[in-house]
Amino acid sequence: MSTTRRSLVLALAAGAVAGPALAQSGLSGADQALVARATAYLEGLTQAKARFIQTDARGQTSRGVVYLKRPGKARFAYDPPSGLLVVSDGGTVSVADSRLKTFDKYPLMATPLSLFLAKTIRFDRGVQVTGVSRAADGFTITARDGRKQTAGQISLTFRDAPLTLVGWTVTDAQRRATHVQLVGLAPARGLDPDLFYLKDTRPVGVGRARM
Repeated sequence: MSTTRRSLVLALAAGAVAGPALAQSGLSGADQALVARATAYLEGLTQAKARFIQTDARGQTSRGVVYLKRPGKARFAYDPPSGLLVVSDGGTVSVADSRLKTFDKYPLMATPLSLFLAKTIRFDRGVQVTGVSRAADGFTITARDGRKQTAGQISLTFRDAPLTLVGWTVTDAQRRATHVQLVGLAPARGLDPDLFYLKDTRPVGVGRARM
């Protein structure tokens, strides 16, 4: 998987995840209240579905559908002509690209998804909120890796009345930003377990070794 493609995938996944941190050095009481409110809201999203629109640093746009089932499970399905599918089954994040005939796996704990998909969201483990900004209809929380093992930052945007996550922006070490807009994020019920299972179906010999 190319570095660019992987960064876009993790940027997409991050929004559903990287949320606000409880390491809130320098935040006002009002800012901390917004962080606590956002955390409680995210923990309440046990099952949800939305459309997403992703725009990368070059201005290229792609769309798809995201399904979430906490703890541990998520599915990001890109619309054609993209062949990309990203699935977390609770322990592993699998990334399949039917056009490039690639299939990659990452431990869930090594991706931003682990923060959001945990049974109990704990943003005090190495993640630091660096700012809270307000708009007429909501607010944005910006966070970074407090351990400084990962450069860059993520900004999550929430709309008020009712409180809803509407998108996020991931900025990497080179200040390249990937924007993800969520459309119609809403609780869901009875999501099919098969949504969160992804098998490498490539034939042996197509980038896949015989076991």
